[in-house]
Parts: sequence; C-alpha cells; structure tokens
Amino acid sequence: MMDYASRQRSSNKLLIGLGAVLVFHVLLLWAINSGLARKFVKVIKGPVEAELLEEKKPDIPPPPPPPPPKNLPPPPPPTYVPPVDVPVNAPVSTNSIAAVSNTPQPPAPPPAPAAPPAPPAPPPAPPVHKAAVISASNCAKPAYPAASRRAEEEGNVVVKFLVDVDGKVIDSKVEKSSGYNRLDEATRSALSKCQFTPATTDGKPEQSWASIQYTWRLE
Repeated sequence: MMDYASRQRSSNKLLIGLGAVLVFHVLLLWAINSGLARKFVKVIKGPVEAELLEEKKPDIPPPPPPPPPKNLPPPPPPTYVPPVDVPVNAPVSTNSIAAVSNTPQPPAPPPAPAAPPAPPAPPPAPPVHKAAVISASNCAKPAYPAASRRAEEEGNVVVKFLVDVDGKVIDSKVEKSSGYNRLDEATRSALSKCQFTPATTDGKPEQSWASIQYTWRLE
C-alpha cells in the first residue's frame, strides 16, 4: 500500500508539472501573437543600447603653468613730475593785442585785368558773279527761210540757250514761239553759230543760261 501511494503522488506531481509547462507554452504563444513579446524585448533592449552609446571621456589633467622668466631687469623707478601752479585770474595784457590790431596791413594787389575777347573772324566774302555778255552784234543775221517768205510768216521768238565756258552755245530751246516752226528753228540754228562772253564766279568762267529775242519781219 505504501508503494502504491508513493507512485500515486509522484504521478500527480508529474501531471501538475506537465500542466504548468503546457500553460506556459500557451501563454507564450498568445504573447507572441498579440505583440507583447516585441514590446517586452524593446523595453529590455532600450536601456542596453543607450548604455552602449555612451562614451566616457578620460580625465586629462591641465598642462602645468610655464616657469617664470629668469634674470629679468628690475622695473625702472617712477619719475617724479613736480606740480605746476597755474594762476586762475591771471591778467591779460591788452597792449600786445592793441599792438597787433593796429599794425597796418598791406593793400591787396589789384586783380589782373581780364584779357580782351578775341575779335570775331571776318565773314567770308560773298562770291562775285558776273552774267554772260549777250550781244546780237556777235551773231550773224539769220537768213529768212524761203518758204516762210513765200507764206509771209512773221513773228517774235524767244530762245533760251546755254553758254559754255568758252563762250559757245552748246544747247538751246524755244522759250516763246513765233507761231511758226520754220522761224523758230531758223533762230536756233543761227544762235548756235554765235560767240559770247561766258559768265564768271570770282573771275573763273562757268556755264550759264541766257535768253534772247529775235523778230522776224518781211522787208
């Protein structure tokens, strides 16, 4: 009977131990699923990492002070400056001031006279123009056209012509017709053979235009 009771107690203890182990494993699985184990690991891991990051600096003693200089000359003794007595109400000599103020000053030199303005440049002389000398005496009398004579054509014709630097007529045009083309052309033809004095500017010959009137009359 005693052996059976001992075996019965040992079997009860084994069952209790197995039940406790089973309960522990169930609680551990529940903690892993619910995240309680991660929080527990973080809570434990935090102080450990903080402790590892801290770095202790070694205590370095300060350097020793430099040794005092040797064989320096002693400082010079302080110099004594005697006090100066300055009178508070010292009289001021007015004679020296009057002498200075009564000294005659030399007169200031007169200002230099201003330089007279430069005379204006004379205006350029205007050019001297002389017109061509037109004289009928320098021209031969034109021949009366035979057809105009038979038709008894008469009239006054005005011809404008260009006189060259040598006095010859180099161009002409009828400015006022006589009414008959034959008389107008006879006048231009006779005028081309004339010789005139050309126009000048400051004595230099130049081309110029002139006009002449010729009258055709039957005699």
